[in-house]
Amino acid sequence: MRFNLTKEFIDQTKTAIAANDADWLKLNVLDLHFADIAEILHPLTNAEAKFVYFLMDEDQQSEVLMELEEDVRDRFLASLSTQEIASQLENLDSDDAADILGELSDKKVQEVISLMQDDEAAGDIVDLLKYKDGTAGSLMQKEFIKAKIDWAIDRALLELRRQAEDVKRVYTIYVVDDSDRLMGVLSLKDMLYSKPKTKIADIYNEKNIISVKTNEITEVVAKTMDKYGLVSIPVVDLQNKLVGRITIDDVVEFIKEEADKDFQMASGISEKVEHSSSVWKISRARLPWLIIGMLGGTMSAHVISGFEEQISQVTALAFFIPLITAMGGNVGVQSSAIVVQSLAKGSDIFSNVFKKVGKELLVAILNGVLLSTIIYGIGILFEGAKLAIVVSLSLFTVIIFASVFGVLIPLGLKKFKVDPALAIGPFVTTLNDIIGLFIYFTIGVYLYKF
Repeated sequence: MRFNLTKEFIDQTKTAIAANDADWLKLNVLDLHFADIAEILHPLTNAEAKFVYFLMDEDQQSEVLMELEEDVRDRFLASLSTQEIASQLENLDSDDAADILGELSDKKVQEVISLMQDDEAAGDIVDLLKYKDGTAGSLMQKEFIKAKIDWAIDRALLELRRQAEDVKRVYTIYVVDDSDRLMGVLSLKDMLYSKPKTKIADIYNEKNIISVKTNEITEVVAKTMDKYGLVSIPVVDLQNKLVGRITIDDVVEFIKEEADKDFQMASGISEKVEHSSSVWKISRARLPWLIIGMLGGTMSAHVISGFEEQISQVTALAFFIPLITAMGGNVGVQSSAIVVQSLAKGSDIFSNVFKKVGKELLVAILNGVLLSTIIYGIGILFEGAKLAIVVSLSLFTVIIFASVFGVLIPLGLKKFKVDPALAIGPFVTTLNDIIGLFIYFTIGVYLYKF
């Protein structure tokens, strides 16, 4: 049954915590799905969350901890001692533990690692911390199932049963040689249906094995898994030795984070924020682009002031300023969004820039003709033929410019290794406002012959 969190339930939970009523919490909270438990912990204080958290078993703790929103988890972990953090990390997959340690200071990382009782787990985490953030190595986990190519099935079953104790989800059995080089994969079905003395070398699949290198960027990992429909992918080093695996849940989390980042970037928010972030952090994330927008507005005002005399003679010119700025911004954002989406999917559109610009140009001409014809008819009805010509011609020109501009800007940003999602937000809109106004008044000056 789907759980719906209510204020009344939170109040009941807080009351039970205050009364040390562990029985009520175990019955009404700890029996829920770990995602629901994490949702319940969000509005609690650190002390209240810790009370509930330490009533859980180890497996439940690890699931709930990773389900918490990042800022809530950081706040919660900050309330734990280094010894408590160390004991919690031993219950996590190595990749999740490395992610948590990556948020701590170097000094605290060393303290936590030194307090871990499981030397093998500590070693795996330290190994993962060596990889550069944003690479397959930083995304992988060290827990996986592998079988030696020269094993017989009966021995493999014993070895794999031992390995499976540390692996929460078994997707694939990887086959390696004596040097741990990846040779292929083994189907669990083939393994179960084979005779005990059958060699793995006789039944494993060595064809079309998809893997990624430790130094490949996470975008490549996500695209590879999506292309081949994989739920997990092996990670190998430069010698093709199997060093880890990446599972679909980690890739989905990465894709979600990237989508959230692009959406916030397109909205003019320069760093990741949550609804529960501090006022200062939210303000700091929004302020840079608000300042840019303000400066852009100032420049737009400066453009208008440069044509003050002409506006005073034909005041109706001012009526269509909002139309020109709005249409230029909208068209630019539409063009940019298409390009940014193509780049996000990994399309190589740099090889056919002229084709892409040409296509957008044709779309802009078609839309421009239709929209400028409509606005010409409106202008004729209300303001006369001359102003109608000025507005319709300006609108057509602005649409053409904004479309081409909307393609080139994200491509330019990508070329200089800047997130092209910036092009969808205030960046393109502000520039289109300024240039659109300049085009509008320049055409007006020319046709009115001021």
